[in-house]
Amino acid sequence: MNILAIETTCDETAAAVISDTLEVRSSVVASQDELHRRFHGVVPEIAARAHLERILPVIDEALRRAGLRLDELDGIAVAYTPGLAGSLLVGLMAAKTLCLATGKPLLGVNHLHAHIFACRMAAGRDVFPCVGLIVSGGHSSLYRCESAFEFHYLGGTIDDAAGEAFDKVASMLGLPFPGGPALSKVAEQGNPAAHAFPRSFLHDRERLDFSFSGLKTAVRYKIAGVGKPDFSQVTLEPQEVADLAASFQEAVVDCLVSKTLLAVERTGLRTVCVGGGVAANRRFRQRLEAETTAAGITLHIAPPALCTDNAVMGGIAIQCLLAGHSDPLDLDAVPGLVRHK
Repeated sequence: MNILAIETTCDETAAAVISDTLEVRSSVVASQDELHRRFHGVVPEIAARAHLERILPVIDEALRRAGLRLDELDGIAVAYTPGLAGSLLVGLMAAKTLCLATGKPLLGVNHLHAHIFACRMAAGRDVFPCVGLIVSGGHSSLYRCESAFEFHYLGGTIDDAAGEAFDKVASMLGLPFPGGPALSKVAEQGNPAAHAFPRSFLHDRERLDFSFSGLKTAVRYKIAGVGKPDFSQVTLEPQEVADLAASFQEAVVDCLVSKTLLAVERTGLRTVCVGGGVAANRRFRQRLEAETTAAGITLHIAPPALCTDNAVMGGIAIQCLLAGHSDPLDLDAVPGLVRHK
């Protein structure tokens, strides 16, 4: 049994073929970084147009690498929520068209659930129930995950997501897009204690929430000075950039690790699964691995290749197919962040 999975929630056009044993028979990802670099962020309209141009070649290549024809598939999965409206629609319409042409079942995928299922794919065994942390450019959320499909919201960002803050601070520091990897690399040469940046809600044990907007503003003030909105003429020495990057990164990591451990304490679960682009951050992985090990908590972090958006995590749809579930062809895209679901 094999499915084709399609992922177009943001700015990666991806397709993968996955078997019912969760073997990845092929995976193809077309990045749009070069299209968005000069804007220092993802432009939704540009993303949607790029998906439209790339979706069929990416699907064709995934099938070619898997050595399968469309009529040999048992189902077609597609991420339909959450994400950018135009991007979601491209993937969803492509999947529906293929289902109409082949008579194969449509399998809708929740992008957030899929990020946590990437840990299941990598682990090769069941990881549920667990505390799930999804940390990316659009999401910084904690869930109690009873199964691959039953998520209970525990808390999350009340403003910027961690990845969004990484990109914006990287832009302030004159680093290239995508900002997260660039900032992380520069931070390796910096002093994480150089600047005492704020860590919102860090000591609030009643809330499992994050806030990175104030941290982002604090970096801006440190660069330009309080009350000086224009810092375009400010020139920073390489070590100053490294110290600012390292101090900012450490503040984000402190918040993410602290709240994840608090979620473990509150739920009583002893397994943590982490997915999303920021989960590829080396400092975050080191800190979380060290602290969960010290506390005797089982940790599953998606491997770097499965942290950023990809279609392999659409393997979650295999669970639906094996249970005999599918979605109607009038399934609609549900854009947005869907923080509380």
